[in-house]
Amino acid sequence: MSALGKSPRVPDEGREWLTLLERKTVLAVVHTLTYGKRLVDVLSLLEADFRVQVVFTAPPHVFGDEVPRFLQGLGGAVVPWEEAVRMSFDLALAAGPRGVEEISAPLITLPHGAGYVKRLVKGAHPGVAGLRRYDLVPGGRLPAAVAVPHHAELPDLARHCPEVMPYAHVVGDPAHDRITASLPLRAAYRRALGVPDGEELVVVASTWGASSSFGRFEALLPRLVAELPAGRYRTVLLVHPNVWSGHGSWQVRAWLAQCIRLGVTLVPPEADWRTVLIAADSIIGDHGSVTLYGTLTGAPILLASSPEREINPASPAAALAATAPALSPTHPLVDQLRYAAAEYRPEEYAAIASRITSEPGRFNRNMRRLMYRLLGLGQPAHEPETVPLPVPPALDAWAPGRRGIPA
Repeated sequence: MSALGKSPRVPDEGREWLTLLERKTVLAVVHTLTYGKRLVDVLSLLEADFRVQVVFTAPPHVFGDEVPRFLQGLGGAVVPWEEAVRMSFDLALAAGPRGVEEISAPLITLPHGAGYVKRLVKGAHPGVAGLRRYDLVPGGRLPAAVAVPHHAELPDLARHCPEVMPYAHVVGDPAHDRITASLPLRAAYRRALGVPDGEELVVVASTWGASSSFGRFEALLPRLVAELPAGRYRTVLLVHPNVWSGHGSWQVRAWLAQCIRLGVTLVPPEADWRTVLIAADSIIGDHGSVTLYGTLTGAPILLASSPEREINPASPAAALAATAPALSPTHPLVDQLRYAAAEYRPEEYAAIASRITSEPGRFNRNMRRLMYRLLGLGQPAHEPETVPLPVPPALDAWAPGRRGIPA
C-alpha cells in the first residue's frame, strides 16, 4: 500500500491498516529541495501533536530531481502527486506556486528564501519572484493565507495583487530566527566542522542562474586555491540546490573536482548550510538569500556578483549590493578579505539584516497560530521554541570518498 493509505481521506479498505484515525491532515507540497528544507522548519511546529498527520507530495518541477531522496531521508508519508490532486486535506503548505491550485485544501503560501529578492526579467512570468500574480494567486485561485516576512512588503503586495491583501499575514522568517538563535554556538560549530584556532573559514555562497557567482567559479576558484594559504584559510562552497538539480550532481562535482582535490570543501545540497554560514570568518557571495542571511553573522561580505537588473530594488539585497565591497579580479584575495574586515561596520549590516523580517524571533509563534486557526484546532498549551541548529558534521566528512560521495 502506498503512503496514500496514511491519509484519513482514503477509502475504507485503506483505513483498516491505520493505527490513529480521524487525524487532521496537513499536506506539504515539496517542489524542490530548497522548498522542502523551508517547509521542514514550518512543520516542526506540529511536532508531538497526535491530532495532526503530516504527509508530503512532490509536484513535477524542473528542479525537482533531488526531492524523492530528500523525502525518503525525512521518512515522511509520501502521496504521489497524481493521487494528491484527487484527495482533500485539512491544510496545505507550499513555498512555490506550480500546480498548487489543484490541491483541495486551505493553502498557506510562504517565501522559500529571504523575502522577495530576485527580479525575473525573462520568461513567461517576469517580475519580482514571490510578488507576481503568478505566485500569489496560483492558477487564479486565492490561497487561504499568504505568509509575509516583513510589514514593509505589504505595500508591494497591495500594488502587485490587491485582492490577496485580506489573506496576507506578517509572520516573520524561520531561517532568520534559527540563525539568530544559533549564533551563540558559533565556536561549537567551528569545532565540529574541524576548523582549528587560527584558521580563517572563507564561505563562498552562490545562488542559481546565469548571473550567480557560480557562473564565475571558473575564474574565482583557482584564485581561492592559489592565493589563500593552506593552514591559514579554509574555503567552503555553498551552491544553491537548483544548480545541483539543473546540471546534475555528477557534473557539479566534475566541474569542481580539481579544486576539491586541492582542499576546497563542497557542501552537498541536502546539508544544512546555516551552521557553515555562522562559522564563517568571511563570506564571498552574490544576490542570493544565503549571502543576505550572512548579514546576521557578523562576517564581512565580499560580493562576487550583484546584477542590478536581477535584484528587487526595494529589497535588502539591493541595500547589501550598495554596502558590501565588490570582489576585484586583479587585487590579491588576502588583501581584499582584510579590506572587507577593516571596512566592516556592524551597524550598517544590522540595518540590512533588520529588513529580512519585522517579526524577529516570533516566526514560530505567528506561524503556529495561523496554521492552527486554519486547522480549526486549539494550539498546544506551550510556547513554541526556536531550537538552535544541531552541530554539523566535520568538513572532511563531505570530502570525496566519504559518505558515498564519489571521488
